[in-house]
Amino acid sequence: MGEWIGRGRKARRSYGFDEIAIVPGAVTINPDEVDVSWELNGKKFEIPIIAAAMDGVVSPDFSVLMGQMGGLAMLNLEGVWSRYDDPTDILSEIAQATPERATELVQKLYEPEVREDLISKRIEYIKSKGVTPIVSAIPQKAERLAKLTEEAGCEIFVVQSTVSTVRHISSAYKTLDLAKLVESTRMSVMVGNCVSYEVALELMECKPAAVIIGVGPGAACTSRGVLGIGVPQVTATVDGAAARDKYYMRTGRYIPIITDGGMNVGGDICKAFASGADAVMVGSAFAKAKEAPGRGFHWGMATPHANLPRGTRVRVGTTGSLEEILFGPAHLDDGSQNLIGALRTSMGSVGAMNIREMQRVELVIAPAIKTEGKVFQKAQNIGMCK
Repeated sequence: MGEWIGRGRKARRSYGFDEIAIVPGAVTINPDEVDVSWELNGKKFEIPIIAAAMDGVVSPDFSVLMGQMGGLAMLNLEGVWSRYDDPTDILSEIAQATPERATELVQKLYEPEVREDLISKRIEYIKSKGVTPIVSAIPQKAERLAKLTEEAGCEIFVVQSTVSTVRHISSAYKTLDLAKLVESTRMSVMVGNCVSYEVALELMECKPAAVIIGVGPGAACTSRGVLGIGVPQVTATVDGAAARDKYYMRTGRYIPIITDGGMNVGGDICKAFASGADAVMVGSAFAKAKEAPGRGFHWGMATPHANLPRGTRVRVGTTGSLEEILFGPAHLDDGSQNLIGALRTSMGSVGAMNIREMQRVELVIAPAIKTEGKVFQKAQNIGMCK
C-alpha cells in the first residue's frame, strides 16, 4: 500500500477537504426533515458542532449562548479566563497588537498562573445558565483539574494535546493513565488529538466518551509547518471512523469521533461527516462571530508556548452573529454562514436522513471540485474563490 517516494521508501496518499466531493444520492430528502443531532454518552445535542477551546473563540458567555442554541463550546482551562478575573483588557491588547508583536505578547500575557478559583467560578456560571459545561485541559494537568471541575459541576472533560497517545513516555513528569481517569469520574471524558487508525483504536480501549481527530489543520495552528507532522483531515477522519467501527463490532460500545480543524465553510463540514465524523469541532468559523471574545482575531492553544509556539494570531474579521453563522440568514456568499442549513441541505441532497447515514454516502476524488467552471468567481474574487 502506498506509492514510492524514493529508493526503498513508500508513503500512503492522503486527502484533504479540497480534494474530494460528495456524490448526490438517488433519493433526496426535504432538508427540514433530516436529523442533524448527535449523542455523547447517551446525551443528545441538537447540532453536531463544538466550538474549539481557544480564547479568541470561547468565553463563558459564548459557551452559554452556544449551548442555548443546541451545541457545545469548550472553555480552555489554561486560557485567559482562568488566569484573570476580567480578561477584557487582555483580549483587547492582543487584538490591537501588530502581527510582529502578537506571538511575543500572547506568550507574556499567558505567564500568570492558572487560578483554580477562577476555573470553578467559570464552570459554575455556565452551569447556572442551564447549559452543559465542557472544558479542556492538557494531559499533565488533567488528573488534578478533573477533580476540581467535577466538583464545580462540569459534565464534559476534554483531555487535549497536539498529539495524544495512550503510551506516552516521560521521565520529567508523571504520565496520565487515561483509562484510570475515565473510570474515576462521572464526567464524560473526551480525548484527542490523533490522526491514525492504530492510535484511535488504542485510545478507544480506554473507554472515553469520544475521540478527537486532527493534528495541525486549524486556521491558527502552525504545527504542520513547525513540526512537520499531520495527516489531511479526510484521510484522518476515515481512519478514525474505521477504528470506531472496529471497536464497536468487537465490544458493542460506540465511541463517536470528532473531526477537529480545517473546516472554514459549510462544504468542509459536510465532507467531514461524509468521511465518517459524528461531530465536528471548529474555531475560526466562530471567531468571526460578534459574540466571540477575540474581536475578530483567532489564535491557537499552543501559541503561548514559551519556547516553541505552534500557532499564530490570525485576523478573521467579524462577519455576523453566532446565530447567523449557525442558522442564517447568510449575508455572505462564501459558505461561512448558515452552517447548519448547509449540512441539512447536503444531507437532503444525498438522501441521508441522519448523521449515521451521512457517514455512508459516496465520495469521489475530485481535485477540481472547487475550481471547475469558476473562472468568473476567481477573476472577481467572489464566492468560492475568495
